[in-house]
Amino acid sequence: MAKVEVDVTTRAREPGVAGRRGEVLKVRVSAPPEDGRANQELIKIVASFLGVPRSTVSVALGGAARHKVLEVEGLTMGDLAAALARAQPLDS
Repeated sequence: MAKVEVDVTTRAREPGVAGRRGEVLKVRVSAPPEDGRANQELIKIVASFLGVPRSTVSVALGGAARHKVLEVEGLTMGDLAAALARAQPLDS
């Protein structure tokens, strides 16, 4: 099981993976942070980006926070590193 850190921006006009800062993925979701809708959309976007089923992605830490840790079952650290390398690096 791999763990990936994400920073989430809610109510974004263009949802998707915005890039990465180090090992942290920056993800934009269009949903508001109400009733778990932003987390559901986050899981959908990250699962698609990583090429895994949604059912294998879960929020491990930070359910109500902007900074979260997601767990991805069936994904190796090597697979995760390759996926992170595909994300556009962002300036500090």
